Amino acid sequence: MFNLDSLVRPNLRDMKPYSSARDEFQGEAQVMLDANENSLGSAGPDQFNRYPDPQQRAVKQELAQLKAVRPEQIFLGNGSDEAIDLLVRLTCVPGQDSLLILPPTYGMYEVAANLNDVRVERLQLTPDFQLSPEIVAGVLASDAKIVWLCSPNNPTGNLLHAEYMEEILRGFHGLVVVDEAYADFAAAPSWTTHLAEFPNLVVLQTFSKAWGLAGLRLGMAFASPEIIGYLNKIKPPYNVSEATQRFALQALRDADRFEALRQQLLVGRDWLAERLPALPIVAEVFPSDANFLLVRFHPDATAVYDFLVARGIIVRNRTTQPGCAGTLRLTVGTPAENELLLQALREFAG
Repeated sequence: MFNLDSLVRPNLRDMKPYSSARDEFQGEAQVMLDANENSLGSAGPDQFNRYPDPQQRAVKQELAQLKAVRPEQIFLGNGSDEAIDLLVRLTCVPGQDSLLILPPTYGMYEVAANLNDVRVERLQLTPDFQLSPEIVAGVLASDAKIVWLCSPNNPTGNLLHAEYMEEILRGFHGLVVVDEAYADFAAAPSWTTHLAEFPNLVVLQTFSKAWGLAGLRLGMAFASPEIIGYLNKIKPPYNVSEATQRFALQALRDADRFEALRQQLLVGRDWLAERLPALPIVAEVFPSDANFLLVRFHPDATAVYDFLVARGIIVRNRTTQPGCAGTLRLTVGTPAENELLLQALREFAG
């Protein structure tokens, strides 16, 4: 039986959270003289002299309808990285507890662990970057407080097998965090549809990828109201700016633009995936459910990387990641950028 209170750090269970000015009343106020703001206005063209809604209520109302969840199941943060850090801080006692990652995977899980003095356990994915019965058994045997399942995975691009993920959700005693930063590019349903079934499930999503709002720094976590309540308890009081909340609301009301961007990126992904294998320097193009392709080059991926950089084309060198020897991660660009990338690779191949 999953028991959230037993998982949370004891000093945080009873911690009194900071109460901001905007937390202490509901509704509209005519005169706000409570937060030591500049009552006269703002420097610059826009008005940002008032603190933002610390609970981002308007954004959560829109998101709840889009994601078919309740507002109290949503946490919003300064990118997904804030939620990652807060989940570690919520559950892991520094110098005592551990978390579990399945490399190759997103690097911020390990950064958050190191920052918080939390030990990292590793179970490497199979050579085709998948879960297996042996890996599932290793996860279930672990005493880690959190296991991170990145699906679609970064840097590999593939969805993890759902049946193995479900086994982990049913048997792991800690939090199971499914990072869906790239889920909008995949055909599979989101794990947010399973929140009622698994009280230990946390799903991460972001506005940085398919929504095209990386510069806003807005990430989402979906979980039980109890988990979200704890995240709200320990977050900074005004962690999402007023400007970010305004732009996010505008984006959520522009579904047609979102869908057009998503479809164009999927077309670009297929275009690159069809043409890259014809190059003699390409050994393998891995299947992708994301907006990028992991590509294995021979004989020397780093030489390809350096050649591209010299021409002003920046990709991600993943050759040092477990199981990723000889690979570069290529983000799907505009049609013109995709053409330039392919042209440069043909030039390198001679």
